Formats: sequence, C-alpha cells, structure tokens
Amino acid sequence: MAQSAEAAHAAGQDVPEQATKNAGVYIYGLVPEDVEVSGDARGVGDEATEIRLIRHGEIAALVSDVALGRPLGTPDDLFRHGALLDATAAEVPVIPLRFGSVMTNEKAVVEELLTPHHDEFRSALEELEGRAEYVIKGRYVDQTLFREVLSEVPEAAQLREQIQGQPEDLTRNARIRLGELINQAVVAKREADTQALTEEVGPLATLTVMREPSHEQDAVHVAVLMETDRQDELERVVNEFADRWSGRVEMRILGPLAPYDFITARTQE
Repeated sequence: MAQSAEAAHAAGQDVPEQATKNAGVYIYGLVPEDVEVSGDARGVGDEATEIRLIRHGEIAALVSDVALGRPLGTPDDLFRHGALLDATAAEVPVIPLRFGSVMTNEKAVVEELLTPHHDEFRSALEELEGRAEYVIKGRYVDQTLFREVLSEVPEAAQLREQIQGQPEDLTRNARIRLGELINQAVVAKREADTQALTEEVGPLATLTVMREPSHEQDAVHVAVLMETDRQDELERVVNEFADRWSGRVEMRILGPLAPYDFITARTQE
C-alpha cells in the first residue's frame, strides 16, 4: 500500500510545461475499473465539470476536465475534491490523490500514471476493499477542563488564587507559569484519554493513526482504517466514551472517508 502511495505522489504533479491546451485532466483518485460514476457528480472549477473515469486494465482514474489557466485552491474546490472522494469511499475502494493533481491529457494519465503503476494500485485497492477511514474527534469542555486541572495540580490552584484581582503587569510571571502548568496538564490528559480510546477502538481497526491536535483543547484525534460493515461497532464504542465523558469531552465521528491518513499522508514523504 505504501509503494502505491509513492507512485500516486509521483504522478500527482502539476501540469507539464509543454502543455498547450486550455484544459487539463484533474485527477481525484484511483478506483477499480468496474465502478460506475453517478451522473450528478461534479468536479472542481468555476463551471463544475462532469466526473468521468479513465480506465486501464483493472484500475481507473477518477477525473474531470479543468481549465489550465485557472488557479486551484478555492474553498469550493477543496470541498468538491474531498466530498467526491469521501462519497466514493463510502461505496468502493479509492486511493486519494493530493489536491491539485493535474495532468496534460487522458493519454498522459494512462501512460504516466496508470500503466507504470497498474499492479501497485490494483493491489492497494484490493487491500482497501470494504474499508474506509473514520476520524474520531473529542474536544474538552472548556470550563470542565479548567476545573479538572485546578483540582489535580495544587500549584496551578495556588497561582490562580494569587493572580485573581491583581494587575496583569504585576502577575506576569505567575500567569506565564499557570499557562505552562495548564498546557502540561492538558497534554498529559490528552495522552491518557487517547490511549484509553485507542485500546477500545484498536481491535476494530486494520490500521490506526494518532493525528496531531487541531485545537489546543483536543482530547482525542484518531484516524482508523476499518471495514465499513463494522461502523455500528465503532459508533457503539465511541458512544460509550461519550457517555463516560459526558460534560467533560464532546465526541464525534467523521466518516466513512477516503483513506487520506493511510495513503495520501505518505505521498508527502
């Protein structure tokens, strides 16, 4: 699976300098050749173009036409790219390419992407059959977190009492120290809570990735690659944690998603 990701990265390039046409081929990802595309699926660009497949052997590239002179990267472009891949992942295995992957024409897609890496992509798609990514996010409730830290860290509670009602310029060092203690406590809590969650979720997953926090109050941020027919089991486990952490951590699940953390992340190496 890692080898095919590297191949996808090599092919997920900008338009070659020799391109002379006004339109190129935008590539979203790779799928088995026998899938069908929904007629209402639309791609990136000012005029959302029709999604189609470029087939070769047992694999296919999920593509649409895109104007070469138009810069990509608008919020709408990013949304359409992700939404198409996630909708695809809910139905069939898909190898996502990084946002902005454009090639000159269909011939280039076949000759430079699909042909040289056909067997790698086919093997990766076989591994992904029936699987998708799910992201589990938990965020600490602000005031609850603060109260926990003050009750568990005596020095933090003392500093809090010390600075209350005092001018900021006279308590600057104390405020800095309090901030450090809170940050250290949150990091420790995050590690412990993430460990507790992954111990329960891990057996359901094929692969697990601990994501970096996206917010300073993140409690857990975990991606799992797992069989889609076990989604109910995942939801049950996460709901149990939501009940256990009620009023302390707000939990949610995102998915099924394309396997970004297990394919696309490696294309950046």
